[in-house]
Amino acid sequence: MSRFNDHKEAKKQLKDIERYKDRYLIIHYACESFFSTQGRSPHITAIAIKDIASNQTKLFAIHQIAETQHIDFHAIQSDYDNLEKEMLKEFFAFVKQNISKTWIHWNMRDANYGFSAIEQRYKVLGGNPEIIRDSDKIDLSNLFIKLYGKGYIANPRIQSLMDKNKINPKNFLIGMDEAAAFDNKEYVKLSFSAARKVDVFNDFLTQATDNTLKVNSHYREIYGDSLWGLYTMLQDTNWGKAVLWILNLIIGGFIGAWISHIA
Repeated sequence: MSRFNDHKEAKKQLKDIERYKDRYLIIHYACESFFSTQGRSPHITAIAIKDIASNQTKLFAIHQIAETQHIDFHAIQSDYDNLEKEMLKEFFAFVKQNISKTWIHWNMRDANYGFSAIEQRYKVLGGNPEIIRDSDKIDLSNLFIKLYGKGYIANPRIQSLMDKNKINPKNFLIGMDEAAAFDNKEYVKLSFSAARKVDVFNDFLTQATDNTLKVNSHYREIYGDSLWGLYTMLQDTNWGKAVLWILNLIIGGFIGAWISHIA
């Protein structure tokens, strides 16, 4: 697919999200580092889901389950599997209630970290997960590549986008810090991080829809070299709209003069 067509497709998807907010949810989760499990499915600590329409975030967290079962936070590790199973049971009940929604995520695409990893973890614990169809998932990271081009921001992309757009990093943990927090049994901190990340992704979406998200891509990298790409670029920018307005005035003037001449 050409650069212009990729961009056009991504813009259409953003418009759909903006128009039908009640059909979309943003999801992110925190878990044990899969590099230290020796092939075992990683323990899941918290899953955050943001409803774009209501701007409310629902949190499924291991420490909340422990509290409802009157288990001391310091004893979570000794009963982790049972608490995790209950947390995932509640999560998949929510999935079943919202199975018609489209789920927006960031790189949750494989068995190490993704929807299938959550499903596998619940199966290991004896549960029967509700499966979200791949057609009902949108990878925000991939959407931005289609929108802006592969080099739109430096790696790690989430942190780089936050820095470039001056988004507050409060409670946000990077991967290695999340792994350390799990090892240190800082489950509340992990839940805060998951909740913060769905807020960040929502900020990204809003700014991308408003065409105000700052990226490193130049116009050609975003729109391609075609005339349609150039026209779309002019439509997307304030100065471009001004250029089109002036061109329309000039063209209108020429047409009006020509009609007067031949009348």
